[in-house]
Amino acid sequence: MNLKLTFKPYIIVLLVIATLQSCKEKKENKPQQEVAEATTGQDGFVPIFDGKTLDNWEGDPNYWRVENGNLVGEVTPTTLLKNNTFIVWKDGRPSDFELKLEFRIAKAGNSGINYRSEKIDTIPYALRGYQADIDGEISYTGQNYEEKKRATLAYRGEKAIITSQENPDTPGSLGANVANNAWQSRDVVESLGESDELKTKIKSEDWNEAHLIIKGNKLQHFINGILMSEVIDDDTINRTSSGYLGVQVHVGPPMKVEYRNIRLKNL
Repeated sequence: MNLKLTFKPYIIVLLVIATLQSCKEKKENKPQQEVAEATTGQDGFVPIFDGKTLDNWEGDPNYWRVENGNLVGEVTPTTLLKNNTFIVWKDGRPSDFELKLEFRIAKAGNSGINYRSEKIDTIPYALRGYQADIDGEISYTGQNYEEKKRATLAYRGEKAIITSQENPDTPGSLGANVANNAWQSRDVVESLGESDELKTKIKSEDWNEAHLIIKGNKLQHFINGILMSEVIDDDTINRTSSGYLGVQVHVGPPMKVEYRNIRLKNL
C-alpha cells in the first residue's frame, strides 16, 4: 500500500509528459493543407503578400520595396524607365479566380494589375496580357487594357464582346487590328454607366479597392464595389486562360503606387 502511494506522483508526471509529447507530434505533423486553411479567410481568400517581405514576388529592386506594410512601386528622377516593369507573383499562374487588393497612386502615376499574362523573354520583368488599368488622373482606372497585345478591350463603363480578326497563319498581323490604341474587333453590348460618372466613385490619391472576377472568358473589373468594365473574350486566337499575376510601374514621369491587402481566391 505504501509502495503504491510512493510511486503514484511519478506515474502522473510520466503521463503528463507523454500527453504533451503526443500533442507536439500531432502539431508538427499537421498536414500542409490544414496549415493553409488556417490563413484562409471565411470568404476563401488567401493573402499572397505578407506586408513585410517580397517573398514569392519577383521584380527589379530599383523600383519595388516594402514600406509601412505596403508593396511600393516607385520611379524617381534617377531611375526613369525605358520599358514598363512589373513585380510578379511567383507562386502560381491563376486561371479562374477572384483577386482583391487596395491601391493608392500618385497623381502622375500609371500602373495596373496584370493577370493571365506571359513573361517577355527580351525585356526583364515585363508581362504581356490582360490588365486592370490604374492611373492617377483616373482617366483609365477600371478599364481592361491588354498590355503589349490587343490594347484596349473595354473602356470604363463598357461591357464588350471581343472577336478575332487576326489570321493565325500570318505572324505579326496582330497590330493591324489595333487602331487608336484599341482592338477593333469588339462590340459594346451594354453600358455600365457613363465613364465620367463612374470616375467620381474612385478616390484620387487615396486608397481604393480593386476586385477582379475572372472566370472562363468573362473578365470583370470592380473598383470600390462598382463594376467598371466587363469583357467577354470570344477571340479564340488571342485570348489566354491562365498566366502570371503582377503589378506595374509605367514608363513616364516620376511616380509612386502602393498596394496592400492582396488576396487571391481560386475558383
